[in-house]
Amino acid sequence: MPRPLRVAIVGAGPAGIYAADALLKSDAAADPGVSIDLFERMPAPFGLIRYGVAPDHPRIKGIITALHQVLDKPQIRLFGNVDYPSDITLDDLRAFYDAVIFSTGATADRELPIPGIELDGSYGAADFVSWYDGHPDVPRTWPLDAEKVAVLGVGNVALDVARILAKTADELLPTEIPPNVYEGLKANKALEVHVFGRRGPAQAKFSPMELRELDHSPNIEVVVDPEDIDYDEGSIATRRGNKQADMVAKTLENWAIRDAGDRPHKLFLHFFESPAEILGEDGKVVGLRTERTELDGTGNVRGTGRFTDWDVTAVYRAVGYLSDKLPKLPWDLKTGTVPDEGGRVIEESGAHLQSVYVTGWIRRGPVGLIGHTKGDANETVSNLLDDHAHGRLHAPASPEPEAVDAFLAERAVRYTTWDGWYRLDAAERALGEPQGRERVKLVEREDMLRESGA
Repeated sequence: MPRPLRVAIVGAGPAGIYAADALLKSDAAADPGVSIDLFERMPAPFGLIRYGVAPDHPRIKGIITALHQVLDKPQIRLFGNVDYPSDITLDDLRAFYDAVIFSTGATADRELPIPGIELDGSYGAADFVSWYDGHPDVPRTWPLDAEKVAVLGVGNVALDVARILAKTADELLPTEIPPNVYEGLKANKALEVHVFGRRGPAQAKFSPMELRELDHSPNIEVVVDPEDIDYDEGSIATRRGNKQADMVAKTLENWAIRDAGDRPHKLFLHFFESPAEILGEDGKVVGLRTERTELDGTGNVRGTGRFTDWDVTAVYRAVGYLSDKLPKLPWDLKTGTVPDEGGRVIEESGAHLQSVYVTGWIRRGPVGLIGHTKGDANETVSNLLDDHAHGRLHAPASPEPEAVDAFLAERAVRYTTWDGWYRLDAAERALGEPQGRERVKLVEREDMLRESGA
């Protein structure tokens, strides 16, 4: 009797769970069946949803409901708190599975090569996001003593960082933020937040809804300089061809022409200002220097040679995420991704690394919204199943599921399970209940493991 197809998925964020869902909906799931194990280095699943989405965005966190339905399926097991490659290597995985899909995402900040980036008071957005999202592997405190702050970048992460810096702690208290984050934000001295983009309004990468949300806070006055509302032929073409870009531009135009308000915290959105240098004294940030840019007709910009120094004492760069290199897999240093064709991992020789696949940000880089990940997973799984149908997968030495449990037990790896997530979920909800909050997130890894029953 043929056994089920055994697949390991490394990374239990949306990309990995969408890949599991695609496998479960395939013909192979009916005959001979599929058996899927998800390995996740955090004690809890959901990746970017839990540790990358701002706490005041419960709408996006609602995606967890759909992901829950996938992980509830009996063909799936979760092994949380298991790190690749320190707890389990590619060779180990090959011994237990017909195929391995890597969906490990991106957690580090992309570099910004300008003078002064190393100064005290210059931060990566990813590190700040991890702090306010209660990631167990970052410090419990964050320095928030700057009254004037710069945020570099015009994507949704830049908006998240700017919004969290500009809101009050009490505004964020109804969310799931843990006590250490609330106390940290209560001490936040920021009164002005300046967001800088080197191109114009038509080139901003904000989502329209995320941008409009800035204006919903009773404490944040959003300010746009009318001089920054400028379009060339390329910009006009972008607006005509991209409904979202047009909506963003219209919102910015409306903010630029309205009268000044009196909300206590100011959030300035600056365009055509390219970061040139972070200014420092005694090793600390004391300002930001930008070069004014102008449109060149194509939607791109060129420098004008005119510089402005901005009075800020903290700078956050939100210029993109970078994936961690995965041992035993080929790597493209320039893109920070694993080389692939249709999700099949491709070695330097051009050959497919047998039975090894990628999906999500580790495959295509940290671009696109969470929904884009689903199509990515479908393509990868389709090619994996094609390789399976044509006998191109390798044969594992120990395909029985219990062999994995025995291996982790022998290595003394303390892991969490899907049942353990339900226990952790209940514990976090119980913490929030006395305060009328949906949950309060546990931060300490040991607390998460204990509540998960690991």
